[in-house]
Amino acid sequence: MNQAAIDSLATRSDFRAIARWVEPNATVLDLGCGDGSLLALLAEELGVTGYGIEINDAGVLACVRQGVNVMQQNLEDGLRLFEDASFDFAILSQTLQTIHQTAAILRETVRVGKECIVSFPNFGYWPHRLSVLQGRMPVSKSLPYQWHNTPNVRVLTIKDFEALAPEVGIEILDRVVLHGGRAVRWGENWRGSLAVYRVRRGSNGAAAA
Repeated sequence: MNQAAIDSLATRSDFRAIARWVEPNATVLDLGCGDGSLLALLAEELGVTGYGIEINDAGVLACVRQGVNVMQQNLEDGLRLFEDASFDFAILSQTLQTIHQTAAILRETVRVGKECIVSFPNFGYWPHRLSVLQGRMPVSKSLPYQWHNTPNVRVLTIKDFEALAPEVGIEILDRVVLHGGRAVRWGENWRGSLAVYRVRRGSNGAAAA
């Protein structure tokens, strides 16, 4: 495994949860792939093939250096390049909170992926709540930026995502809530700092935009 993937695995606990759900030799679309470390990891360990989509110039260059197939594109423009169920898995790994058109991107994700994996920092984590009660926006390992320089445009909790999912035609298949790389088994919405979901398009199709 290349060094970038090793370093990312050490700091991104959702990578290991994602890898457990992805099937060997699957086709994968990684939306907001950053430096491509997740795809590199999945290719190394599971033999997956696929593409990353990234808007940031530095991220695209890092993907190329790792040998990851990448397309430079703004996710806000949609995924019209891809037909329905084009990939075995579509992944939104800590990308959802950086998107303005949240519902539209979720609909597109479950359209192009037969199954999908979505992870995001949980704003309901108790130190985040405490920071707000103290009058400050939270800064933590899962939300590492100050309010004035964060790439995040949304904050959401586990309950928020689970309320939105059926509204946009998403069926939740599985969930793991993490903190410090370990699964949280109870009190997830206040004890877990990171949520990872395995989902798919609902049987009645995605809700109309």
